[in-house]
This record gives sequence, structure tokens and C-alpha cells, in this order.
Amino acid sequence: MASADLRAELECSVCLNIYTDPVMLRCGHNFCRVCIDCVLNTQKGTGDFSCPECRETFQDWPALQRNMKLRNIVENFLSAQPDPGESAKVFCTYCIHAPVPAVKSCLHCEASLCNNHLRVHSKSPEHILSDPTTSLQSRKCPIHKEVFKYYCTKDFSCVCASCCLIGEHKEHSKVSLDEASNAEKNKLRNAIPKLLTKRDETEKIIKNLLKCQGDVERKAAMDTEKFTALFRELRSQLEDLEKRVLTLISKKAERDSCSVNDLIQQLEITKNELSKKMCHIEELCNATDPLTVLQESNTGDLCDTEDGNNEDSGRHDKLLHDGKDEHVAEISHTLHTLSDIITAVNQGIHVKEPAEIFLDADTAHNRLQISDDRKTVSGSPKQNIPETPARFRDHAQVMSSRSFSTGRHYWEVDVGRSYGWRVGMCYPSIDRREQKSKIGYNNQSWGLERDNDQYSVIHDSIKIRLPDNISSKRVRIYLDCEAGQISFYSLSHPILHLYTFNATFTEPLHAVLGMWDRGFCIVNPRSGRIRVL
Repeated sequence: MASADLRAELECSVCLNIYTDPVMLRCGHNFCRVCIDCVLNTQKGTGDFSCPECRETFQDWPALQRNMKLRNIVENFLSAQPDPGESAKVFCTYCIHAPVPAVKSCLHCEASLCNNHLRVHSKSPEHILSDPTTSLQSRKCPIHKEVFKYYCTKDFSCVCASCCLIGEHKEHSKVSLDEASNAEKNKLRNAIPKLLTKRDETEKIIKNLLKCQGDVERKAAMDTEKFTALFRELRSQLEDLEKRVLTLISKKAERDSCSVNDLIQQLEITKNELSKKMCHIEELCNATDPLTVLQESNTGDLCDTEDGNNEDSGRHDKLLHDGKDEHVAEISHTLHTLSDIITAVNQGIHVKEPAEIFLDADTAHNRLQISDDRKTVSGSPKQNIPETPARFRDHAQVMSSRSFSTGRHYWEVDVGRSYGWRVGMCYPSIDRREQKSKIGYNNQSWGLERDNDQYSVIHDSIKIRLPDNISSKRVRIYLDCEAGQISFYSLSHPILHLYTFNATFTEPLHAVLGMWDRGFCIVNPRSGRIRVL
């Protein structure tokens, strides 16, 4: 049903056949070029031209625009239609008593012939024979009903003799079908080497991808083994820590319970003694003999309430105070232990060793002093050093000599007592001469900034303020080139993750430092930590 509806849309309203070389009038209606030419030719004597469908008039011969899109739709539709010759045998037209397979089809007679009828068939030139086919009309001109004999090199279509003599192809360049077919075959043959080369390249790419797939699987297996061992160790440490903490809690509870029991027993004795004193005092208060009252009250300690009470109260306060301090100390110790475990796991996941970083003195601003080992930078008065294209001119900054384009790396920066600094990563193409060369204030760098007590991260001049509770003299920068991540950490206790930038890196990355009051240094754990005082 859908095919029939589409066919109706592709039929010319003049010839009622599928469009042949469709052209479009200004009004938007389409016709076969030959059909609309015939219609317009009949309208010449009337003085006006009109569309056969909507009757829109044109004062002059209307322009005909080739509708290549519609032509492609027609070709795709025709190519998608089932070929009867492929689904059933072609039988001889003249064998009416029994179906006999045909061996040839005559385009002139529009008939298919078996061997017997082929012998008596006319041999004249106009009787052109072809392989057996039931679609004889497709080999003839739909306008002149003549066999296609030529090929129009301008319109790229097969034409008959009448099209060449009196039709629209009269002035066009034409060649024979054989010549056009041979030229097309040569063109196709010439395309084979290119296609072969393309196929070989594609096969090579497939091999590389298969190799890459194998590498990915092997790396995944290695990472699985690595992280399985890592988390196994983590679980073991956590279980040991849990046992240790629970044991400490149990021992503390037992110890505190014994102390409380001892104190309760002492207080019970004190309570009984106080009860006896109270009974004796009541007896004295009820006595009628004054001499007895005075003698017994002066000789005893009936009114003394401070002897044991102060000591017992002190033991009570000390017990509560010591237990609370001990509890806080145990919790603090546990948190520090967990922090150490997490830090160890974090470093194990990322990288085992810190990157070796050296500062590039050729990029340092003239108010920065680089140490001999190229690991420390400090502020200094303006130096008389030559200006170079690599040197930062407007901001006190310096880059590392080493760049990173693959892998995972981290390094640490000791900021000492500096209250104004920036650390981060930048491309080597960062502008060294303009105001926007400041770390983070362009799309070529990512930075962590401290201005007095306020921490911020910056990229492409977008500043994100971080929480106010950050306080550290050391920061860590972690780079994952493949994941496109730059992370900043405060090396307080425990380690505090500050922020992670996500990006697609288009250039290698250098470490970069900037300052405006005191100095920093790159911390290299292999050679010891250097402090800036």
C-alpha cells in the first residue's frame, strides 16, 4: 500500500507515468521535461503559458528547473521495485501451447523468443536482441517509444535517435551506448585500486583497534588485580583497626566500671557512717542531761562533714574528666588512622611516586629568584635580566621545564608563610606578555589561588570560591592526562580534596607558580622537603 501511494506521488500528471528527467515550474509543480515541453509548445500560439495543474499563467516561456532530488527519489524507487525477471523465468511470447524459456528478447518486436522462434526472427538492424527480459519498456524512450541507442553526456541519460534529431537533446553531445558503457567501465576499473587501498587501510585500522582492544583488556585485568589487592589490604587494615578500637573500648569500659564500683563501695561506707552520726546526733538532741550532750558532742567529730566528702567528690570529678578526655583521644586517634589509610589508598590508586619537577628560569618574571637546584622560588627586587619571549612580563610567575601529555602525576608545593600565591597547570602556548597571562585568568591555564585567607580555583577568568575552613602550608596538584582532570588537595591532616577541573587537553601541560608576597618551593619527597622561611 505504501509503495502504491509513493508511485502515485511520482507519476507525471501529463503522461501518467513515472517521472523521466523531472523539471519544476515556478509554481512548484513537477513534470517530465519532454511532457512539459510538448504542453508549452502547444501554448505558443495563445500568447500565454500556463501550468497544466494549477493553471498559473506565465507571460514568457517559463524557466524549467531540474529537480535532482525528485529524480533521485524516482531512481531509488525504481531500483527498489522487484524485477520480474529475477523472480520468474522469461518465456517465449509465441509458444502459446506450453511455456518455453526464452533465450533472447527483441526490443523492436517487444517479444521474447525461444531457440526455434529465434531462427526465423528477422535479422534486420532495427530488430535489436537482448537478454531475456520482461521490462522491455525500460529500454525504450518513453516519449518516442524507440530503443535507446545513444547516451547524452550533458544530461547523463540514455536517448533514442529521435531525441538526438528533434528532441531536447538535439544540441547536446552524444556518444553510443557501447562507448558510454566502456567509458563507465574504465572509470569503475580505475576506482578499484583506490577502493583496494581504502580497504587495506580499513583493515589496518581494524587490526590496530583489535590490538588496542587487547591492550585495554590486559590493562583492565592488571588494574583489576591491582585494585583487588589494594582493597583487600584496605579491608584488612580496617578490620585490624576495628578490632583495636573495639578492644580499647572494651578495656576502657572494664577499667572505668571497676573504678566506679570501688568508688560506689567507698561512698556506701561513707553513707553508713553519716547515717550513724545522724542517729547519734538525734539521740543527743533528745537527751535531757546537759552534761551528757556537751561532753559527747565536744569529744567526737559529729559535726565534721568535710573529711571524706571532699576526697570522694574529687575522685568522682577526676573519674568523669579522665574518662571523657580518654574517649576524645581514642576517637581522634581512630580518625587519624583512618585518614592515613585513605591517604595511602588514594596515592596507591593514582601514582606511586611524585613527579620530578624543576623550574624553568628562562620563564621566570624578573621579580622572582630561582634557586640553584631549580626547586625553590622566592620574591626579590626587580632584577636586571634580559627580556625574552618565553619570560612572563606582567605577572610574577614561572613555569616548570618539564611538560606532561600522558599518564598520571602529582607533586606538592610548600607555600611557607606566603599569603598571596597561585599554583596550577598551563599550556606552553600561554601568553607571556599580556594581563590575561595570570594563572587561571585565560583558557590556557587552571589554578588554585590564595589571597590572604581566601582560597579559590580559577579557569578562563571564572573564579570559584572555596570554603573558609582551609588552612594548609602545603598543597598537592594531581594530573590525569587521559581522564582530563586537574585536582587540588590541601595536605592538612587528613588530606582535603579542594576541587577537580575536567577538560579535554589539547597541548602538553606544565606546572606553573605565581606569587606576590613571599616564596614557595616544589616539594620533592625523594630528596627531602624544603621550607621557605
